[in-house]
Amino acid sequence: MAKKNGSIIYKCSKCGYSQPRWLGRCPDCGEWNSLEEIIIDKNNVSAAGHGSEQVTKQKPVSLAAIKAQENTRLSTGIEEFDRVLGGGATKNSVILLGGEPGIGKSTLLLQTISSISSNSTKSVLYISGEESAPQIKERAERLNINTSLIKLLCTSRLEDCLDALDSLNPEFVIIDSIQTIYSVEAGIIPGTVNQLKYCANEFIMWAKNHESVLIMTAHVTKDGNIAGPKSLEHMVDTVISFERNSDDVRFLHAQKNRFGSVDEIGIFNMTEKGLISIQDPNQLFLTNRKESQPAGVACTPVFEGSRVFLVEIQALTIPAKASISRIYSEKIDSGRVARIAAVIEKRCGLCFSDQDIYVNVAGGIKLSESSIDAAIAAALYSARTDLPVKKDTVIFGELSLAGEVRPVSKTKQRIKASEALGYTNVISPEDSDAKLPVSDIKKLIKAIFSK
Repeated sequence: MAKKNGSIIYKCSKCGYSQPRWLGRCPDCGEWNSLEEIIIDKNNVSAAGHGSEQVTKQKPVSLAAIKAQENTRLSTGIEEFDRVLGGGATKNSVILLGGEPGIGKSTLLLQTISSISSNSTKSVLYISGEESAPQIKERAERLNINTSLIKLLCTSRLEDCLDALDSLNPEFVIIDSIQTIYSVEAGIIPGTVNQLKYCANEFIMWAKNHESVLIMTAHVTKDGNIAGPKSLEHMVDTVISFERNSDDVRFLHAQKNRFGSVDEIGIFNMTEKGLISIQDPNQLFLTNRKESQPAGVACTPVFEGSRVFLVEIQALTIPAKASISRIYSEKIDSGRVARIAAVIEKRCGLCFSDQDIYVNVAGGIKLSESSIDAAIAAALYSARTDLPVKKDTVIFGELSLAGEVRPVSKTKQRIKASEALGYTNVISPEDSDAKLPVSDIKKLIKAIFSK
């Protein structure tokens, strides 16, 4: 009996006896109903002999009959990394970590694998296709990492990697990086589309069949996107982006996560001893001023995942140098800044059309949630009129085109976090419990700047 992609045999699950037809009883061991349908797939054998020529035919099962797995999370030992992953790395999963060169991907993963190796009864494996063993050893000594329990393999051949995975069966695996791995089945040049798809699929299939966590680092393009086919991001379970500001601060956030939220953000400080988690983000995003607050600055509480912290939005307006005004904003979408400036000009009569606008966020974090609209409006108005916002004031709320200050989610947590840091004037939408609720842009400006 032949099929398009191979032949079918029936194999006894007890003794291994096989024959071309199904029987109710195994002729060899005498077991009843033990013959299973097996597909002999010629395309399932790689050049190195990995994979099985005989593949058990999968059949549909009832979803209700499947038992959910428990205790599938594996802590990385780094609190901020666990936060982004949703409480730890999930076993039988594959994580793709992307970031520009020199940002600290290898440092983060070396610290992670060191922490896991000290708390695991199984082995851990670090596969490097970019660096030599002495280079990795030198970094580990600089970071004061215990390397006695870490297995290291420096190779770019997929077949060597799969051999090591099969022999060690590690609990935690790092591939640094997927763009450097190649297989003879897909050519000899690493980094091509076929190589990335083929090698990534081999690693993913291995991880899905073992109680392991596999992390692959990835190169990025000039635009900051992960290099290679977009299908690579679809194939893995979690996609994490590693970014930085102009200083030593690093931001870790998930772009895709099948086992958790993508709203969490991890914040690190890069030091000579490696990456250090920043537990209190407020010390990073707020400026500790002894004197009065300058014009063009407004504070707002933002919600990132499960925690709220305050950030400082800065604005500057100067007469346009050309006939067309421009907006310079990297951390906040420039289209949003233009929309809010247009609302202020229309509803409050303050002209921005002849001004160049500069907007920044202290600490270098990117903001996208709608609750920062009111704070942006306050910073723009303050910069244009040279009237400072009071030092003990925080502002949040969404701003509509009609000039309304609309409510946002989790207002109680935002107010509580602001008051805990000593901000007594909390200006927010009317449906909140704040002392200074406002309903539109005119009342917002009056509440902030009225004497």
